[in-house]
Amino acid sequence: MPPPADRKRASRTERASLAPSLAQVAARAGVSVATASRVINGVANKATEETAERVRAAIRELGYRPGSVGRALRRRESRIVGVLAANLANPSMAAIASSIEWSLRGEGLVMSLCDTHERADVQDEYIREMRAQLVRAMILVGAVDSPALDEARAAGDTLVFVNRPDPGDPSSPYVGLDNAGAGAEIADRLLERGVRHIGVLHASLDRTAGHWRLLGLFDRLAAAGVDTAAIPCATGPGLDHIVAGYHAMGTMLERPDRPPVIVCLSDLLAYGAYRRAREAGLEVPGDVAFFGFDDNPINPWIADWLNSVRVPSDHFGPAIVGMLHRLWGGEERPGPLLLTHQLTIRNPRLPGETGPVPPRGA
Repeated sequence: MPPPADRKRASRTERASLAPSLAQVAARAGVSVATASRVINGVANKATEETAERVRAAIRELGYRPGSVGRALRRRESRIVGVLAANLANPSMAAIASSIEWSLRGEGLVMSLCDTHERADVQDEYIREMRAQLVRAMILVGAVDSPALDEARAAGDTLVFVNRPDPGDPSSPYVGLDNAGAGAEIADRLLERGVRHIGVLHASLDRTAGHWRLLGLFDRLAAAGVDTAAIPCATGPGLDHIVAGYHAMGTMLERPDRPPVIVCLSDLLAYGAYRRAREAGLEVPGDVAFFGFDDNPINPWIADWLNSVRVPSDHFGPAIVGMLHRLWGGEERPGPLLLTHQLTIRNPRLPGETGPVPPRGA
């Protein structure tokens, strides 16, 4: 007689072999496997109510349990990895997606890329479609809080968050910039140059990368004795960071004590702010200087006025694939993987700066 451990393993194997499959559900309902999967994962507008009810009836009749079987299929069979990016119009995000695609291709995996436009409803639609397609993992570049994300997390799907931590669980696997650390580094550089009169432009601060960047900036300034409550902050309407930066800079220009240095919590905000400053007749960086985050690959070509925090985009793909292998290898809670960043200084001297002129790039 086999030992108890072997009997237990054999029993589990036997039960697994008897468990109904997704293909059996589809056959019983008279639909394709993809249609059955979409119904199970709640993808809207992909099946008629009559079709959906046939699938639900087949699930009840067969006793199908979608969670464990679906996870097994995603982990063992699919070569597709879903990548959901918040804004592919952002050159930095597009460059990260390109790096991810190249690294996945090197592993024999295929990327399915979607733009969520930083909207929860669009993100949910794509998450449910990815789950219906039984993707092996989902990589979320700039995730927002949403019901389908909660469902995927609770189901144990393989999720990796990039550049913005999981808005629902900060301990989820993360690859990207140390946002708070980058904010602190800008503060250090401003303090070194004797600049204490600054303003801040931001978009949403609700569990975003901007929230952590601002926290790091203000914590370091406060530690140096700066009254951060007196630092003017401005934002603009909508989700488009360029438009938000344009309107936020308009608000800043209305101040009688307009700061000579503006920290923008993304490069796109800085682009909009630059346009508004130039329309007001200001010289950049002579009258006003800007700091940003992401240091988009196009900055050396179009924004030689912008000082910005940079992580080379080609570093993302290998790091993300490495994180995926850790998760597929059974590591449930790998710590965040923070990529090395650098602050690119393009202004030899800042308005309001005291002290000697530092060398360019310092």
